[in-house]
Amino acid sequence: MKIKLKIWRQENATAKGKFVKYQLDDVSPDSSFLEMLDELNQDLIQKDDDPVVFDHDCREGICGTCGLYINGRAHGPQKGSATCQLHMRSFKDGDTITVEPWRAKAFPVIKDLMVDRSAFDRIMVSGGYISINAGSAPEANNMPVRKENADMAFDAATCIGCGACVAACPNASAMLFVGAKISHLALLPQGQPEAEERVLEMVNQMDLEGFGNCSNNYSCEAECPKEISVGNIARMNAQFFGAKLKSGKK
Repeated sequence: MKIKLKIWRQENATAKGKFVKYQLDDVSPDSSFLEMLDELNQDLIQKDDDPVVFDHDCREGICGTCGLYINGRAHGPQKGSATCQLHMRSFKDGDTITVEPWRAKAFPVIKDLMVDRSAFDRIMVSGGYISINAGSAPEANNMPVRKENADMAFDAATCIGCGACVAACPNASAMLFVGAKISHLALLPQGQPEAEERVLEMVNQMDLEGFGNCSNNYSCEAECPKEISVGNIARMNAQFFGAKLKSGKK
């Protein structure tokens, strides 16, 4: 395959960025998108040019580090998968592919296609801990959990924190991410003791980080590689307002 690339190059968060055009003339349709970028970087290194900086780790759709904005879509055209799971057979011979970093105030560019997503880490830290007695594993039947709740908790826990929800949202909202992280604990008995404090602190930290609000655009759910439901946002809002009323905070 012959592929033309328009890739965003930017030295750092304060530098002015621009699109730079590249061409690859022998791309295997079976290679992954990241392998294609590896091939491009090999060519650039051989020419003594700076390679394109992009984030990646597991390359198995688990770690959430490989987020790229591809042809106007978070993670590219393939639904329900991360960038590393996207293969070049999803494109046609001769296609021009535009590649950009996540665009959000809370995700400043580190270089080129790599952004700083430590805002997510700070939100998670603000959620605190779970009170649970350590020691040997408890008898499973001593803590019954409704199957419906268990299923919803596991679905929410599949969030890999990639930030596609933020990149896809016109408001750069992180509410799907935060809603998923709050839901997967709040739906289980182990998460109840700190549930109210957790939701208040995590939502507050989300706002401090500069993420926008949800306007029910649903683009977050559409582009999420794990197809996490916006129902988690509704659950988070309900818990947040309930905790606000009990705390008496404005």
